Amino acid sequence: MRVSYAPGYFAPIGEDHVFPMRKFEGLYRYLTEENIVAASDVIAPRMASHDVLIQVHTNRYLDTIWNGNLQKKEARRLGLPWTKELAIRSRLAVQGTINACLMALEDGVAGNMAGGTHHAMPDGGEGFCVFNDVAVAVKTLKRAMWIKRALIIDCDVHQGNGTAAIFADDPDVFTFSIHGAKNYPFVKPPSDLDVGLPDKTGDSKYLKALGDALDSILSTFIPDIVIYLGGIDPLETDHFGRLSLSLKGLKQREELVIKTIRDKNYPLVLLLSGGYAPTVKDTVLAHAQMFIAARKIYG
Repeated sequence: MRVSYAPGYFAPIGEDHVFPMRKFEGLYRYLTEENIVAASDVIAPRMASHDVLIQVHTNRYLDTIWNGNLQKKEARRLGLPWTKELAIRSRLAVQGTINACLMALEDGVAGNMAGGTHHAMPDGGEGFCVFNDVAVAVKTLKRAMWIKRALIIDCDVHQGNGTAAIFADDPDVFTFSIHGAKNYPFVKPPSDLDVGLPDKTGDSKYLKALGDALDSILSTFIPDIVIYLGGIDPLETDHFGRLSLSLKGLKQREELVIKTIRDKNYPLVLLLSGGYAPTVKDTVLAHAQMFIAARKIYG
């Protein structure tokens, strides 16, 4: 299984920041040292170009991020301190998702050890999301006519508001988000299918709701590619999530999504999205479950 990763996925934001920036390197080390992903299958992306990013984001915003001219309100909404390294890592991660999509079309499954930054809007970032890598990747593939239809399965505990807004008028992109109903963002532009769950939902109800939603979507929508945002923040130990999934439940979720898509023979892209476990090690181990499940199911 080929995956995207580069050391530049790390950007200094302060060791006390709630966003676990060191999880990217930690996940790379864990997956390669445990032979879940072969080191030779790790493909380093270059930075996404301006011409690629402009398909989704405005010139003003792209210039602002690259040059560090965010207004105070914009910086607060983004939630990350600006550095040039942050601008570079954000462009690397976008290209990593584009590359993962292309590799999945060739191989059947591929991943990015980053990505899933689903809160970013065309003219601004928010919720630790600088650029909307999923939207840029889908538009890139559609423009090149590699695909016509895409399904986005978003299991982050926070609704994918940016992705939903960007594809609101595109019938060839199906956006599905299963998330905490009372969690961030507080304004949720409608996805094609939103499943908002109450706090403390727990494993069985969560998995039932997810399985029912996947069955409903795949009975009518036939995608050329499926992009899976496997956020780990529904875990009961997460700093921001409140859906009370156990680690066992998370493993079952990964197997459910990945097996469902594999059985349909649709190309599948694996993205991290959010996760704020008590420690970086806990975060890495939880994110790794998606890749472990893919290795198990695809062989």
